[in-house]
Amino acid sequence: MIKSINPANLELLETYQSMQPSEVEHIINLTSNAFNSWCNTTFKERSLLMQNAAKVLNKKKEDYSRLMTLEMGKPIAQSRAEVEKCAWVCEYYAEKTEKFLADEIIETDASKSFVTFQPLGIVLAVMPWNFPFWQVFRFAAPGLMAGNAGILKHASNVSGCALAIEEVFREAGFPNNLFRTILVPSSQMEGVIRNNKIKAVTLTGSVPAGKAVAKTAGSVLKKTVMELGGSDPYLVLEDADLEMAADTCVNSRLINAGQSCIAAKRFIVVEKIYNEFEKLFIEKMKVKKMGDPFDESNHLGPQASVTLRDDLHKQVEKSIELGAKVILGGKIPEIEGAWYPPTILSNVKKGMPAYDDELFGPVASLIKVKDENEAIEVANDSIFGLGAAVFTKDNERGEKIAKEKLQAGCCFVNSFVKSDPRLPFGGINESGYGRELSSFGIREFVNIKSIYVK
Repeated sequence: MIKSINPANLELLETYQSMQPSEVEHIINLTSNAFNSWCNTTFKERSLLMQNAAKVLNKKKEDYSRLMTLEMGKPIAQSRAEVEKCAWVCEYYAEKTEKFLADEIIETDASKSFVTFQPLGIVLAVMPWNFPFWQVFRFAAPGLMAGNAGILKHASNVSGCALAIEEVFREAGFPNNLFRTILVPSSQMEGVIRNNKIKAVTLTGSVPAGKAVAKTAGSVLKKTVMELGGSDPYLVLEDADLEMAADTCVNSRLINAGQSCIAAKRFIVVEKIYNEFEKLFIEKMKVKKMGDPFDESNHLGPQASVTLRDDLHKQVEKSIELGAKVILGGKIPEIEGAWYPPTILSNVKKGMPAYDDELFGPVASLIKVKDENEAIEVANDSIFGLGAAVFTKDNERGEKIAKEKLQAGCCFVNSFVKSDPRLPFGGINESGYGRELSSFGIREFVNIKSIYVK
């Protein structure tokens, strides 16, 4: 039995029956049959349906936003923004796919030679709870537009969202069974991945989950894309606009109650302006209100579950044992629910969880460094490599650091790291491999086929 529990008050929202392996196999067979017809449709036909999906999302925005907030605690305004972003990615690929996947003529000694991009089949998506709609649509919109089919295995605590997403594509007019949700525990996933009708796998989640799925997929030689964790560094240099930098850093750390792989996590500040930045940072964190996620005046809701909240607190406590200083928050409130307050740790050093690991919650790690060179060294001193940002009034300086020095897949200057349909998204090292979004993302799950005509 799968349970959906409201993390704000721990009330049971819904229970779902786990699907048996035979039922999952039946769904995969149905999806395979749907793909066999879908792959022969034109880009124009697919585009019209994907535009319909955007319309469904916009029409039912309030329903879907409420569902997200109930299931994982996201502030309602952020839930609305997430649904709107999903509609955007649908519209984006509806417009751009024909150009992205157009045949490319290559001059050779043949009378004609070109590269064509053909769909693979069913793409299995193993998705997390933190952005329960967006994570799915950023795979599904390009995947379906490329001519593939989709099977979604969502995080169990957002099963309602998983079924709602299936509903979006059905209401938009996509063929029955082209996109299906399976409600199964993680213990069944090896068999699903090994099914010969599953042609590729995309996963967003933790490093251990990514390694497990990649190992199974690799054993049967199936293409994978992995978007895993991050411990994103934000460098604040001596010539930064400190007011803007502090405001941006705080907002980035608290997005989704800090439960984002690309949320700012390590704030690396040069000593010349450290004290001033710390003061601003504390002031701006203090005014962020934690509370009922349906109250529009609150900035962050609960963590997604009590277990996740408690794991976060253990990381904070371990960091304190090793010498970190709490300058804000750091205590579990004595109220029902999975709550954790905005927290700031200073004196963070290598060897502490607050330095080495991903803290998936509203906990900021302040790290003082001597200068730019040490800031870059500390930023790159990580097993991860997803996002990074640098703050400086000298845009050329910032661009050079972002382009040549920071070891991450997404590097921003004077802005917080975010995903955008127009830009490729993904990481390196233990943040994963492959790319989502833009033209790069849609080409991850196609057969890049060479055609040679003598």
